[in-house]
Amino acid sequence: MNRKTDRPNVLFIMSDQHRYDYLETAENTPTALNTPNLRRLTEAGVSFPNCTVNAPVCAPSRIALASGLQPSRIGAVDNGSFLPTTVPTYYQQLRDHGYRVGCVGKLDLAKPDGYNGRYGDRPRTYSWGFTHPEECEGKMHAGSSPTPIGPYTHYLQEKGMLKAFHEDYRKRSGGGWIKNGSHDSVLSIEDFADTYIGRRSTEFIENIPDDFPWHLFVSFVGPHDPFDPPTEYGDKYRNVEMPPAIVDDMEGKPEWVKQRVVNVSPEEITVTRQQYCAATELIDAQIGEMLQALERRGMLDNTYIIYSSDHGEMLGDHGLYTKSVAYEASLRVPLIVAGPDIPRNQVSDSLVELIDLNPTICDLADVPVLQRIDARSIAPVLRGETETHRSETVSALRNFRCIRTATHKLIENYNDVTELYDLENDPAELHNIAQSERKIAGTLNGRLGRRFRSELGKDG
Repeated sequence: MNRKTDRPNVLFIMSDQHRYDYLETAENTPTALNTPNLRRLTEAGVSFPNCTVNAPVCAPSRIALASGLQPSRIGAVDNGSFLPTTVPTYYQQLRDHGYRVGCVGKLDLAKPDGYNGRYGDRPRTYSWGFTHPEECEGKMHAGSSPTPIGPYTHYLQEKGMLKAFHEDYRKRSGGGWIKNGSHDSVLSIEDFADTYIGRRSTEFIENIPDDFPWHLFVSFVGPHDPFDPPTEYGDKYRNVEMPPAIVDDMEGKPEWVKQRVVNVSPEEITVTRQQYCAATELIDAQIGEMLQALERRGMLDNTYIIYSSDHGEMLGDHGLYTKSVAYEASLRVPLIVAGPDIPRNQVSDSLVELIDLNPTICDLADVPVLQRIDARSIAPVLRGETETHRSETVSALRNFRCIRTATHKLIENYNDVTELYDLENDPAELHNIAQSERKIAGTLNGRLGRRFRSELGKDG
């Protein structure tokens, strides 16, 4: 019996280190940034500019998404984290309710285990709930080894490019990933990691049987540093003007943040931002290939498409790069949801946490939501049943925990100063008002404590 299904598919596209405002439809985005396919998704669905991650670093953020739990609740407070084998995932939930569950790209659910398997299907990927896994190496992970450690580096070895790629990354890391590592890739567009991930994802869509619904988690490894797009994409932004970085005297900032300041010139910051845009456009082109594959198979109208990222990128703001801090460029990420019965071309100011996609996907797929999780489905917002979602969002890593409302952000730095920012009047987060606005700081501190003490985040 050749059974077809009318149940919706879910295509969840995640990039790595994509900050919220480097998106065509965002405010203050570089005017030259060309992402027509992400623009198409925003026009076809609902955007959430106030989406924050629960831990602004790769592994804890992705572990939290998979589990629906605040990462600190299960000990995921830095990149040396594993998803506990006893913690259920929404991937398992979809699988157990009739979905084929695929992945292509970076998972980071067991980041300290550096071998992904020849075909990206090491046994633990099945235990996480994937039925069709191709877990690929992250950028620095792939470049760290002279021998293959996963499907992408095996591909590079077969193409005769692994040695050149590894040597290039060894030189970049030796000179500093940011300061001296932002030149073009030694790889062609065809062999670039995100092209490989996009191509394999498109092939999944083209070949997956239609007798069961499917969920595909596509996890690009860019625009994460090093900022190394293929030259053809780098050339598009080589002389393009970029928004200036936020200049900060760092008064009122904690010592651990001050120690992370990178000594780079405005010209060097511009180059990193140009390369970041180039890498983002390449990812957008791969998204376009997936959308075309959905159209060719007649699946576009029955597929929910979600785009987001695991955390942002400071890109020189406050003199900082990468993530791991609680400032806006690190904490906020794009979030776009489009698909059957989703309103078109809408922007929701709702406060959303990245983990909220966990129950949302189950809701959209008409699959029971995991029990006893911190995450809350945004499906009621998508259906137009409410305009509000959370009164606050929270995030935590080993150095801090923070709470963000529509107007203020409190950052509780362990063994260091507390930070409070008025996001309405000081969106650049330059003026720490924790001492002058002690009442607001005290109120938010109490709410922050309750969120992390309460049973499964029900106060949020």
